Amino acid sequence: MGLFLTVAGILCILYFLCIELFTGHGTDFYYVWLVGGILLLLWGIGIQRGIFYAVPVWIKSTVKLLVLVGMILFLAVEGMIISGFFQKGEPDLDYIIVLGAQLKPSGPSRVLRLRLDAAYEYLTANETTVAIVSGGQGSNEPDTEAQGMYDYLVEKGIEPSRIIKEDASVNTSQNIVYSSRFLDKEKDAVGIVTNNFHIFRAVHLAEAAGYRQAQGIAAPSYLFLQPNNMLREFFGVVKDFLVGNLT
Repeated sequence: MGLFLTVAGILCILYFLCIELFTGHGTDFYYVWLVGGILLLLWGIGIQRGIFYAVPVWIKSTVKLLVLVGMILFLAVEGMIISGFFQKGEPDLDYIIVLGAQLKPSGPSRVLRLRLDAAYEYLTANETTVAIVSGGQGSNEPDTEAQGMYDYLVEKGIEPSRIIKEDASVNTSQNIVYSSRFLDKEKDAVGIVTNNFHIFRAVHLAEAAGYRQAQGIAAPSYLFLQPNNMLREFFGVVKDFLVGNLT
């Protein structure tokens, strides 16, 4: 067990370094891999050197139980997240809502481009559907995410009259709530366009916000960053459930 934890800790630290050095990242969440890796490394070394032999049995049993419960919860939530991976939306939806992500000076980030490309494919195949591009401006962004998404879709050939900008929201919950001002959430059929790991939470946030016909349209995501995305989304689902955003 000690060797396993040590190796796991080293792999987590290496994954952190690869994200830091070789890939783009919109948030600092990936530091969890550094912190977790260090803790696993210390735990593994402690077991191998017998440091924990003096720890009372009841404490060891409690820790094992908490780890087991945590693993079961993690696997259950990840299963729910994976359930949204292959949703593509029904044809001829009234609206699609494209959820925002980081906008860089050069344009939409890689994650956001994947969402926009999925939206473009849907819009070209369903010519009566209207798109709502949703996202405000962060402190490190040159413009609102909505404006960046609008420009991207127009450049690809989508008629400007088919795109509505919602440019005040700063998180997924607000994307959903603020976008509802432009449609009838009880009557309109609405597709939520986001990356596959984000579909489950986004659709359930829409349902909790009163959307009666919400469904996901899953864009792909980058395979190398998927472990980080899936871990971050686990915490997002748990957080939204605890604060009452998910039902």
